[in-house]
Amino acid sequence: MDIDSLVQRINELARKQKETGLTKEETEERAKLRERYLQNVRRNFKSQLESIEWVEDQKDTKRK
Repeated sequence: MDIDSLVQRINELARKQKETGLTKEETEERAKLRERYLQNVRRNFKSQLESIEWVEDQKDTKRK
């Protein structure tokens, strides 16, 4: 499931929760989808942090 369809399904379940409530199965599905979404966000954020290069570090390397 791609991120867009994942978010779409989470939003569908959130709307249903507000309108009529969720079944036990839907509540479990929502929890699993939210966890998958958060794992994706964490992985992407970690990847961005790991790709940062400090300018000071590059200057020190050039001097050596």
